[in-house]
Amino acid sequence: MPTKKKPQVTAVRKPAATAAADRRHDLLRTAAEVFAEQGYNATTVRTIADHAGMLAGSLYYHFDSKESMLEEILRTFLDELWDGYGTVLDAGLGPRETLEALVTESFREIDRHRAAVAIYQKESRQLVTQERFAFLAESQRRFEKAWLATLERGAADRVFRADLDVRLTYRFVRDTVWVAASWYRPGGQHSPEEIARQYLSMVLDGIAVRAQGC
Repeated sequence: MPTKKKPQVTAVRKPAATAAADRRHDLLRTAAEVFAEQGYNATTVRTIADHAGMLAGSLYYHFDSKESMLEEILRTFLDELWDGYGTVLDAGLGPRETLEALVTESFREIDRHRAAVAIYQKESRQLVTQERFAFLAESQRRFEKAWLATLERGAADRVFRADLDVRLTYRFVRDTVWVAASWYRPGGQHSPEEIARQYLSMVLDGIAVRAQGC
């Protein structure tokens, strides 16, 4: 009896455009980690290429400079941050709930873009002086306006203490949230939501109005 031929199994290949996009994403992730660890000025294209396991010349197939890589890293992070913040700010929540949601969204962004947050913290003061990175200053202004408005609304509504120094509180909340990028590692013991909950329980005990009789 003739034997049946086994069907040939053909490996499914990704379309070239998809493969290129995936490679670009991987390179940006590698570059972000190197920038965060070594500093932007100290990092060369060759350093990034070495970490990515490729020749420096091959990296230029995907990006024309390390400046382009940094810009895309920071824009991607900030675009996602403002997508999340926009959803929170448009939700019509009370000031306390808005503050809680903004803090939670911030920790989620640290989870998604830890290296980009670290770069932003370390490099933004120097970068904003360059025209290419002027978008960082605009983002900082929007960030401050959103947080100050939330704190001011909470103080006016007596959800937060009326004597609260909102600008000092804003700086405290901002710095203590984003400094987490220096120690947080995705996939750790605590989820970003759990860290946010613990953080908020400490912060709000200091600024929330206490119930009468307590």
